[in-house]
Amino acid sequence: MRETPDEWDDYNESEDAPGPASATPVTLTVPAEALGQRLDQVLAQALPDYSRNRLQTWIEDGRVSVDGLARAGKYRLFGGETLQVTPATEIGALADAGEDIPLDVLHADADIAIINKPAGLVVHPGSGVASGTLLNALLHHFPETVAVPRAGIVHRLDRDTSGLLVVGRTLRAQTRLEIQKLHRELGITSLFVTHDQVEAMTLAQRMIVMNGGHMEQFGTPEEVYNRPASTFVASFIGSPPMNLLKQAPNTPAGLIMGIRPEHLDITPSGWPLQVETVELLGAERLVHARLGTENLTLRLDASLPAPATGESFCITPRSDKRHWFDNQTGQRITTA
Repeated sequence: MRETPDEWDDYNESEDAPGPASATPVTLTVPAEALGQRLDQVLAQALPDYSRNRLQTWIEDGRVSVDGLARAGKYRLFGGETLQVTPATEIGALADAGEDIPLDVLHADADIAIINKPAGLVVHPGSGVASGTLLNALLHHFPETVAVPRAGIVHRLDRDTSGLLVVGRTLRAQTRLEIQKLHRELGITSLFVTHDQVEAMTLAQRMIVMNGGHMEQFGTPEEVYNRPASTFVASFIGSPPMNLLKQAPNTPAGLIMGIRPEHLDITPSGWPLQVETVELLGAERLVHARLGTENLTLRLDASLPAPATGESFCITPRSDKRHWFDNQTGQRITTA
């Protein structure tokens, strides 16, 4: 168990040291024994009720000052400085913090929202500003962000900052945005391992698709999506995955034809399908149908008429979007 210096005991036991549910500002004096220690290390010793990740977030958000100045977590202390810590409001308190403040929302989907932030709008509540902030507005317009740190705000902004900013509406989306931001700021080559194709496609500049310890394909996300090297890659990258058909009309023997769901068009004549189910996903519909004995998925704009369950209709694949794979090896071939 970590031991804390005796000098911190008064702060740890006093009524001024709030538990995790409090947002009362805390004022601390750095003991002389902390000479040379980093700010984040000293805070972890002084406020053991809070995790190091949470304390680091407060430092980045400007909720920690050293003699009235914001400092980075790696800032070295000399002893005798005055620290002021304003804990972030917890989820229970944030649930009632939404305010009907107008926001210029340029785009919103299930994962992110793009906001045109005006100059003069304070980002989050803090010392002297208890309400009327961007965070309060986000909690009103997107209530689900109560479960996301800083209501999904990723970028470090100030009152006078204006322009477009991306807000993560879910914790997973915010984490992806944080990683992208960190990668841009550091400017170093990073290796990110994930089983989630959405994370791979959105975060990578180059990606490797592995299968059983073997590399199936290496390339940009666009290359991997548009020209999958094998049926494994074609079925793994893409949601829903590429249709892989052995018995589609005009498919040569020994080959598999691949076609993305968005590259199939409803036409007066063509491949005959029978609808099994239709999924409405907001801006789009997924039509699951059968082509002979094989299953096939079609992606349609939700504004277009869609066939009903049990109905028959025809589709035509776009000729320049067909992919061909060897039936035995699963590897991509250039031409059929």
